Formats: sequence, structure tokens, C-alpha cells
Amino acid sequence: MQIQVAQRLQHTEEYYFSRKLREIEALNQTGAKVINLGIGSPDLPPHPEVIETLHEYATRPDTHGYQNYRGILPLRQAIADWYRRWYGVSVDPHVNVLPLIGSKEGIVHVCMTYLQEGDEALFPNPGYPAYAAAVRLSGATGIPYDLDEKNGWLPDFNELGKRDLSRVKMMWLNYPHMPTGTPATAAFFSEAVAFAKQHNILLCHDNPYSFILNDKPLSLLATQGAMDVAIELNSLSKSANMAGWRLGMLIAEEARIQEIIRFKSNMDSGMFLPMQMAAAKALSLGHEWYDELNTTYRERREKVYRLLDTLGCTYSREQVGLFIWAKVPTAYADGYALSDAILHESRVFITPGGIFGDGGERYIRVSLCATASVLDDAYKRIVNVDNP
Repeated sequence: MQIQVAQRLQHTEEYYFSRKLREIEALNQTGAKVINLGIGSPDLPPHPEVIETLHEYATRPDTHGYQNYRGILPLRQAIADWYRRWYGVSVDPHVNVLPLIGSKEGIVHVCMTYLQEGDEALFPNPGYPAYAAAVRLSGATGIPYDLDEKNGWLPDFNELGKRDLSRVKMMWLNYPHMPTGTPATAAFFSEAVAFAKQHNILLCHDNPYSFILNDKPLSLLATQGAMDVAIELNSLSKSANMAGWRLGMLIAEEARIQEIIRFKSNMDSGMFLPMQMAAAKALSLGHEWYDELNTTYRERREKVYRLLDTLGCTYSREQVGLFIWAKVPTAYADGYALSDAILHESRVFITPGGIFGDGGERYIRVSLCATASVLDDAYKRIVNVDNP
């Protein structure tokens, strides 16, 4: 018996990394283990006190039931305190904060809450593929806006303003930007808020990388008037090494929180209470935690630079976040060609930039989520192969 998938999935492919991991596993079965420098899944553990908090609450008999759809108040308060302490943003934990089971689900929740057939939504090219996928699943039409190296990987709001934006309901932003590592400035965020107000567009800012190799974490919501036109998603996946825990958050004005809950409450039944308490502990960590984390990533980044130099790639040293974005040499047709060559000749996987949109086809992205010794091994494998 054959049952067709729903129309909403007709043009939605399996996530690239899901397919690639199967290919890597097949190569692993044939011999040398592939070194995966593609995915930004932190290999470092959370702070010991975070794990202790999880254990403490998980051993209690009264913490295993269904939880409030809006999350427990101690977690919402911890999120509000975190935003005030690090971003200078004051929010009310009772009405402006919504914990998420990972910020990726929040991308879908936001799109499903506000978009439908006939609407349009702007998303970055290159950019995180989940934005385009969530827009498509909502039934709306995704409109890519191009980012390029000449403009510092920032959108050109003047050019965007010349388009017909009458059907555009939403715009996805992501700074520090993934995959290019471009940090935002307060002036850029002010320009984004002004653009959204002028064109009556809901600005959705995805902000999971602001603490990685970045001395000045910024939130779009610190911009005057931003709460009127914007939603911000954030996450503990990178900043607290809790990617597999699936802990995120959404900050918005009260009316939008209520609207998004109308969709979200039909999708899940709340987060495991011990994880919420552990998340609150992670959010209370001070400068020492982030300083130690970034010391490790700085050491790794230097090793990635060496690897990229060997490949003849060019890159900016002003990048922040968990990856290094680099332009491939002209000897290769595109980032896919270089990625495939390294994978099959050196058993090292590096992400081709084209998976983030055609604006990234001449680039590759290298993850910092590998130990110094693994990065040294990857370098040795690559230099021992004659590359074109």
C-alpha cells in the first residue's frame, strides 16, 4: 500500500546532516573513522553544578509529572535575570518569557502561529536551513534575502525596501550569524527594528551564538522599540553545552507569548521539571564559565585556521560563534567539491556552504566542536593527501 505524504512535505527534503551522517557511518564501516568537523554539537560537558541539579531533582518522587505549558516560574525568572545581567534587557518572567524544548522547535512554532498560504517570509541566504523549512511547512512562501561578503554578511535594508513587501509578514534574522560568524552591532539592530516598523513586518531574531568567542553579547531586544515588532529566540545548546538537553527560550511581548502558546500547547506537554531546574542553574553561571569555555574555543580556532590555510581557503578572523566560515580556492568548483574531496581522500568531513543557500556555494564551514588533538589529527590527514 502506498500513501502519499502531505503536500506540505512535497518540497521538504530530509535534513542535510541527517543524510550525511548515514554516509559517514557507511564510510566508518569500511575502515578509517571519519573525523566529523561538520556539526556544531558541543563536545564539552555542562557545568558540574548543572548536572548535580538535574540529578538532585530527578531522584525526587514528586518531579516526574506533566509540567506547565509555560514552564516553571523559577526557570522563567532565571531567563529574565540572565537577559537583564548579560544583555541589559528587562523582561517580566510572568508574561514575556516562554521556555522551549530547544529553540529549533520555536522556529516552527512561530511560523505555524503567524504564517499561512498567501503570506511571505524573508529568510537569509546563506542562513540556517530551518528558517526556510519552517516557512515552507506553514504554507507560506519563503523569500530569500541575499547576504554577501562585500556587505559584511548583513542585509541591505535599502535594497529590501525597494521590493514589493506587501505580503511579507515575517523576517528571520540571526546574529551572530550562522554560518558566517558575523556579529551584529547595536546600530544594525536599530536599523532592523526601523525597517520592521516601516513595513509592518514581524522581526524574528535567533540568538544562540552570542556568548561564543564574543566579548559583548547583544540582544535585538535591547534596541528601543524592538519589543513592539520583534521576537527573540535563544538557547542553552551552545552557551551552556546542553545541545542534547533541548533547552531554549522565546522572549516577546505578552500578546505574542499568548498567541504562540495556542500552537505550542497542542504540540507538547511541557519540559521535564529536573531539566528546567538544571537550566535555571546554567543560567546563573558567571563570567568564569564563559571565559573558560572561550579559552578552549580560541585554542581550537587557531588549529582550524592552520587547517584552512593548508587547504588554501581564505577567511575573516573577526568571526564569532562556534564555526569558521571560509572561501574555497578556485581549484575547486564549489564548497561541495572541496568537502567531498576531503571526506573521501582524508576521511574528514567539513560542511559545504551551499547547504545554507546558493549564497554559500563558494564556502565551507568548520565546526570548533572537536578537541585540539582531533583537530591536529584532521590536519595531519589533510596534509598527507595531495590536493589539487
